[in-house]
Amino acid sequence: MCGRYAASKDMAELVEVLEVDEDRTAEPVRTIAALERGQGGGPAADYNVAPTKAAPVVLTRRPKGEPEQQPSRQLRLLTWGLVPSWAKDLKVGTRMINARAETLLDKPAYARAAAARRCLVPADGYYEWQRSPSLMDGRGKPSKQPFYIHRADGEPLVMAGLYEFWRDRSLPDDHPDAWLATYCVITTHADPDLATIHDRQPLILEPEHWAGWLDPDATSPEHVQPYLDLSLPGRFDAYAVSTAVNSTRNNGPRLLDPAPADQLAGVVDPGTGEVL
Repeated sequence: MCGRYAASKDMAELVEVLEVDEDRTAEPVRTIAALERGQGGGPAADYNVAPTKAAPVVLTRRPKGEPEQQPSRQLRLLTWGLVPSWAKDLKVGTRMINARAETLLDKPAYARAAAARRCLVPADGYYEWQRSPSLMDGRGKPSKQPFYIHRADGEPLVMAGLYEFWRDRSLPDDHPDAWLATYCVITTHADPDLATIHDRQPLILEPEHWAGWLDPDATSPEHVQPYLDLSLPGRFDAYAVSTAVNSTRNNGPRLLDPAPADQLAGVVDPGTGEVL
C-alpha cells in the first residue's frame, strides 16, 4: 500500500512540470480531519503527507454547467481518503486511501471514479515499511523499517489516483463547505527491485500517459485498463530512513535523511537481498 509520501515542490514548479492550466491551490478547502476549511494561500512543503491531509492533485475538468467548454488541467488541493458521493459517513475516507489496480474497474466503490474522475498525485517520493525477517519488536512482532522510495532520475514521482466530490446535505447550496473533494492513490504489484520492501507500490505514470489518464471524455474500461496494466521496472531508488516518519507529527526535510547503518539490524538490503 501507499500510506505516506513527501510533496515538497512549490506550486509554480508543479504547474510547469505537469503542464497545468489553472493553479487553484490557493483556494480554501474543507478537509476530513477537521471538518473545517483550510486557510487557503497555497500549501506548504510537506515531507509527511498522510491520510486526511490536503495535498496538491492534478485533474482535468470542464467549467461547472458548461459541457461545451474545453476541459482545463487544474492543480487543486484535495483531501487524501476517497469519500464517494453516496457515502453517509465521512469516516469512509480514512479507509479508502488506496485502490488496487487489479480490481479497480470491478469494485463499485471505485468503478465510477475510474471511468470519469481520474487524477495525478505528484510527489517527491513515498515511504514504505519493510517487515524484518529476523528482528522482533517489543510486542513480539516483526520490526518495521521505513524506506524512502523515489525516482532514480530525480524527476517528480507522479502517482495515478481517483477523485470524488461529496455533498454535505446538512449545508445550503451556497455554503463554502457544502462540498468536500477527496482522492485516493492507485496501487499495483511492486517492481522486482522493490519487492523486498513491500509487495505493493503506487501506480506511477510517465509524462506520455498523463493526458490520456486525465481525459474526462475517455470513460470506457478499454481506455482505462492499459494504464492499470503498466509495468516499467527499474525507475526507482530506495534507502532506509529514520523511524521519525512513523509519527505524522514529525515533518521537514530531515525525514529524508538516510538512517545510520548501526540502526539497520535485521533490515533486508533491497539491492542485494542480504539481511543486515
